[in-house]
Amino acid sequence: MVERTAVVVGGGIGGLAAGVALSRRGWRVEVCERAAEFTEVGTGLSLWPNALRALAALGLDGPVRAAGAVEAGGGVRDRAGRWLTRTDNAELEARFGAPLVVVHRADLVRILAGALPREALRPSTPVTGVRDDGDAVVVEHAGGSLRAGLVIGADGLNSTVRRAAWPSAEPPRYAGFTAWRMVTDPLPEPLTSGAVMWGRGEEFGFTSMRGGRVYCFGAAVTPAGGAAPGGEKAEVRRRFGTWPEPIPALLDAVPEDGVLRHDISTLPPLSTYVSGRTVLLGDAAHAMTPTLGQGGCQALEDAVVLADCLHRAPDVTAALARYDRLRRPRTQRVARRSARLGAVANWAWPPAVMARDLGARLTPAGVTLRAMAPILGWRP
Repeated sequence: MVERTAVVVGGGIGGLAAGVALSRRGWRVEVCERAAEFTEVGTGLSLWPNALRALAALGLDGPVRAAGAVEAGGGVRDRAGRWLTRTDNAELEARFGAPLVVVHRADLVRILAGALPREALRPSTPVTGVRDDGDAVVVEHAGGSLRAGLVIGADGLNSTVRRAAWPSAEPPRYAGFTAWRMVTDPLPEPLTSGAVMWGRGEEFGFTSMRGGRVYCFGAAVTPAGGAAPGGEKAEVRRRFGTWPEPIPALLDAVPEDGVLRHDISTLPPLSTYVSGRTVLLGDAAHAMTPTLGQGGCQALEDAVVLADCLHRAPDVTAALARYDRLRRPRTQRVARRSARLGAVANWAWPPAVMARDLGARLTPAGVTLRAMAPILGWRP
């Protein structure tokens, strides 16, 4: 019997969360991951109130909060270091019922993987294809094949599942900017608040993590496919080393080999997230810019809603249709909003930069929080 069996392709945040959600609804789940272990390369992740509610639905918000850090607040500063807008985490929690928690991606993956039966995890299993076979879906991988009543494509931006089941879908597009991500060594004095600094065609952000470390990211409008000849740490120093404190001090605390460079790409909107008994979630369905910090958060929402739809609907077909109705409009709205803000944050023309900064300075913090309510106020 394959009816209540699911193969999840991709062992990242969204895939593992889907595995946990379905397993707790009585499904037999197998999570296929191409890497030799279930982990994430070392950067931070912002978990906003909507993501914490999704984790609460999985029964995992407590362990995740314990592994993360909550800052007093944050906001946006200009290139000179002056505050343009500020956010109080206490106010965020009062309004939305949860704070902003920053966690190391590897810690979140560890917690999610630990919530699954060991036999559900299949590392070193790169999936090569997916095909329908009557009342089942066949997942082909390097060591053979698996049959299941449901296949979940959670294998990221360059999804194998999407290419197989959505052959006419447009490929990912470069968003126009590149990001550098890094985590500092523990600082002598931990930061109490984070910030994003907007420059001209560049931005730099930082936020505290547990143990006195700080997650940092830089972004710049630059052609895709580049690589710094002297190393990415040197490139980050060249671009941001003279920016206001604490950025120079933070860069000093980053290991020489601790900078990851990524060209930021997005996925053109799909007309559906469902193809037969195959469904997409996370970046495989709606890869977006990181500007709103919602990529991982939306993947967690996807996982919880998918399991709920499969629990409530009379059959898989009806459940997946409901999932698509609920998730596709929302995630695509969030992706569009994130893309717009990312474009504004990376404006380079001086008059536009001045207008942007003035507009941000004149906007009350309460207005900003109200504008985020459609995203942060989500409940399972």
